[in-house]
Amino acid sequence: MKYIFVILLFFAGLGSPGVQKGTAFQKGEWFKFKMSYSGWFKAGEATLKIDEKKLNGKPVFHVVGKGKTTGLINAFFKVRDRYESYFDKKTGAPYKFIRKIDEGGHTKDIEINFNHQEQKAIVNNKKRKKVTTITTERDVQDMVSMYYYLRNNIDIDALKEGDEIQTTMFFDEENYGFKLKYLGRETIKTEVNGSRVKVKTLKFRPYVMAGRVFKEEESLTLWVSADKNKIPLKIKADLAIGSLRADLEAFRGLKHSFQIELDD
Repeated sequence: MKYIFVILLFFAGLGSPGVQKGTAFQKGEWFKFKMSYSGWFKAGEATLKIDEKKLNGKPVFHVVGKGKTTGLINAFFKVRDRYESYFDKKTGAPYKFIRKIDEGGHTKDIEINFNHQEQKAIVNNKKRKKVTTITTERDVQDMVSMYYYLRNNIDIDALKEGDEIQTTMFFDEENYGFKLKYLGRETIKTEVNGSRVKVKTLKFRPYVMAGRVFKEEESLTLWVSADKNKIPLKIKADLAIGSLRADLEAFRGLKHSFQIELDD
C-alpha cells in the first residue's frame, strides 16, 4: 500500500514532449481514486487538486496530492501522504516540490526548490535538517508536475502500437528515468461519479524494477482517457504478493468534455 500513491502520480504522467497544442487542464480540476488490494480488499484513497497561485511573484499552478489508507488496513498500517508541486503556468517547469509522508511510522519531510538556469535542485531534508544541492537534467520535472506537463504535450495521433516512450524526473535526491510501451487503444467499463460507463482509453505498460515490490519488469498496466483531458482511469500493479489497483472514482472541474458511453 505504501507505494500506490507514488505509482499513481509517477505513472499517470505519460507521453513525449512536443509542441503544446492547448492545455488539458484548468484550476479547480479534482480527482478521487479508490485503491484496492487483489481486486476486492479496499486499501485506501487518493486525491489530486489543482489551483492557481503566485510564487515569488510568478503565476503558477499549485497541485496538492493526498493519499491515505482506509478501513481495516488503516488499523495496522497507517499511511498519510501529501505531495505538492508549484509549476509555471506557461512552460510547466516546476519551481517547488514538497513531499511529506507517514507510511507506517516511516516519515519524510522534503522540500525541493529548482534553479532551472543553473540546472540545480536545492533539497531541504527537514527531518534530517540537511540541505543538499544536486545537478539536475535539462527540462527536469518533479513527480507531480511531470504528469501535468505531459498531459499538455502528449500527441495521441502520433502514437503507434509498440512505441516506447522515455522521460526523466527528479525525486527526493536523484534523477530518475523510466520508459513505457504503448499497447494500443481499449474501451473499458468503469464507474465514475456514480455512473457505470464505457470509456475509450490509451493503454500503456510502464517498465519497473522487478524485485521486492514488483513481480516483474512489466508488472504495471495503465489506462488513460483517449480525449483532450488525458486523465488516468485505471492502474493495475502486480506485486510480489498480490496486486494493487487504483481506479478513478470521482472528478470535477475538467476543462474538456469527458467522452463516455453509457453501460447497458
